[in-house]
Amino acid sequence: MTDGATTAVAEETLKGGGTPPSRAPSKTLRSPWTAVIALAILLVALFPVLSDDLYYQNMIILAMVFAVGAVGLNIITGYAGYISLGQGAFIGLGAYTVGICVSDIGGSPWVWVPVAGVLAGLVAAALGVVAMRARGHAFVILTIAFLFLVQLLATNWDELTNGTGGITLPIPTWSVDYQYWPFYYTLMGLLAVSLVLSWWIRRNKFGMGLVAIREDEDKAATVGVSTPTYKILAFVASAVFVGMAGGVYGYYISFIDPLGMFNILLSVQIILSLLLGGRDTLWGPVLGAFIIEWLNETSNQEFQGGNARLLIFGGLLVLVVMFLPRGIIPTANRWIEWWRTRGKAGLAGERLTGIDLRARAAPAREAAEPSGPPLLEVKGLEKRFGGVRAVDGASFAVPEGSITALIGPNGSGKTTVFNLIGGTMTPQAGEVWFDGQRIDGKPPWQRAHLGLGRTFQITRLFREMTVLENVVAPLQGFHPRLLGADAVSGREARRAEDLLEFVGMRKYRDVHASALSYGQQKLVELAQILMLDPKLIMLDEPAGGINPTLIERIGEMIRELNAQGKTFLIVEHNMPFVLGMCNPVLVLARGQTIASGTADEVQRDPQVLDAYLGEDFRLEEPARA
Repeated sequence: MTDGATTAVAEETLKGGGTPPSRAPSKTLRSPWTAVIALAILLVALFPVLSDDLYYQNMIILAMVFAVGAVGLNIITGYAGYISLGQGAFIGLGAYTVGICVSDIGGSPWVWVPVAGVLAGLVAAALGVVAMRARGHAFVILTIAFLFLVQLLATNWDELTNGTGGITLPIPTWSVDYQYWPFYYTLMGLLAVSLVLSWWIRRNKFGMGLVAIREDEDKAATVGVSTPTYKILAFVASAVFVGMAGGVYGYYISFIDPLGMFNILLSVQIILSLLLGGRDTLWGPVLGAFIIEWLNETSNQEFQGGNARLLIFGGLLVLVVMFLPRGIIPTANRWIEWWRTRGKAGLAGERLTGIDLRARAAPAREAAEPSGPPLLEVKGLEKRFGGVRAVDGASFAVPEGSITALIGPNGSGKTTVFNLIGGTMTPQAGEVWFDGQRIDGKPPWQRAHLGLGRTFQITRLFREMTVLENVVAPLQGFHPRLLGADAVSGREARRAEDLLEFVGMRKYRDVHASALSYGQQKLVELAQILMLDPKLIMLDEPAGGINPTLIERIGEMIRELNAQGKTFLIVEHNMPFVLGMCNPVLVLARGQTIASGTADEVQRDPQVLDAYLGEDFRLEEPARA
């Protein structure tokens, strides 16, 4: 590629701008936050030593209970995007576990705190199997129903829970000189461990998959994210330490009853802590929890609680949604970044210089005669939408090692066929065979694990993730070792950076996907699919909406990847691009395959001329994309 071509690509992809602001906090931002956080941790850790004021120690203890709950909720809500109003139920479950075990079995309450965490995790897994089939409002309603269900069980299962009479735990026997210390530092330890877990999840492949689910769950499934398993694991991770904190909290207050332990206001306070501090942040839930506990105590002391407290928290929820939708910490970061750059972030920076594929690419060649066995076979595929037959018995094969084109007029069913092959739609009839296996009954992530990758007609990147995170998120196979692999550094990140280097987007690794131009998004989506190391790459209109120079560049990459053994199935309306590079060419019309063959054969086929190309169409010279 010439220097002029590279410059043209840079101008198209960047559209005249420079490097947009990175999502990752700059060193300028990180240093003051680190100092503030370190000072806050030190003050909280030393407070019982510096002051014997039990009132404020009690406030901090309750704030840490809320914080553990909010940090756990952040995993399922902040990362995965599923809002749960039943998080407070796990605090109650943990408290009841400790209370019941002490009453029926005996021993110190501290012994049963880990058991409370295990039970909370098991219940979360069971709830996840049921609740994870729902999305949006349905999921929220299910979590509320779960909260009231466990409250109902605790109220009516007298033999186990003593019903409304509640359970009284033994009074601690240690010295009153450090009366609250064991509870205080145990909760502080639980909060620290839960923060480490949250930090670790957000850095690894599992966390990338959760954020991908939040951004676009259907797209996440097509890049190998096993969405049901991810969500169940996230639900378990969000509940374990909350259950343990609930066990400590139950021992701390020494009396457990259904109305107190399973009060929906507790869940509201936890979710408010998360929303106020900032979702998808490490310290936001902690900050929010301390603010919420201060408001809780203020409403009780100044306004006698009750309806006034409900009004305060309800009003706060409205204000947060209206004026701080991202929460305090993300909003503060945004303001500081704006002040630091004076609102000019993204207007200056190094342009995308791209890569020179000439040194690595296979020599340009005409579309070769396909000789390999079929890698993909579609047999009698049908898909109806009401009375409309979008796909009506389509059958074709994609030879291994080929660059196969699927062309046809608008409305012929090409994208629907892609959706049926990829698993985002289910056919009414027909079969899809890939690499010797029938896959039409498999979910999208299993097809991705088998080696099938696809892009979309309109790019579907995970917009609030960085370019690097977008490329790291795909999962080649579901394995605990790969699931826990570090995604922002280490082998997976290096592999993602190599792919970004291949498509010319490595310099933009820390940029939000939402800040990219359309051409850049197409390049990143190609790198994202290559992370799966697929056997078959399905491209849906790769040349659509971009300039000729970038079309040439994408064509070079397709040829190079094909020379390395990748098979392609391409839907495209750019006939010079398709007919100059692809063999065989399949033609779809009215949901049926009406022709297949070489580019020359297809151009002369009377059915194709009548249905799509028209009598006057003639490709003077095959495009060397």
